Amino acid sequence: QVQLVESGGGLVQPGGSLKLSCAASGSLYVFNAMGWYRQAPGKERELVASIGNGGNEIIADTVKGRFTISRDATKKTVYLQMNSLKSEDTAVYYCAAHRFGHPDVWGQGTLVTVSS
Repeated sequence: QVQLVESGGGLVQPGGSLKLSCAASGSLYVFNAMGWYRQAPGKERELVASIGNGGNEIIADTVKGRFTISRDATKKTVYLQMNSLKSEDTAVYYCAAHRFGHPDVWGQGTLVTVSS
């Protein structure tokens, strides 16, 4: 059974940076992509970025140019580098393993708070 564990969240000032990590345990061969999602208070969960097994990426327009997704297959870890953070980036960030283009397994989430 696959488990995903996120880390790296915290409090950061506007304009700052954070790097989130998502470490997977178990076999990932049935999953064709990994994604980062976020959910702000009172809002629906939204896709931030995803990366396929072939390296193809999807980046949300709201974070394009500021966030970067990457993966280390040997460590079974996916990263989300977040730069130039804004207050509107405040949310719980979740990692997910995708099957057939949809999230199938979720991590527990890590809170990112952007505030001065």
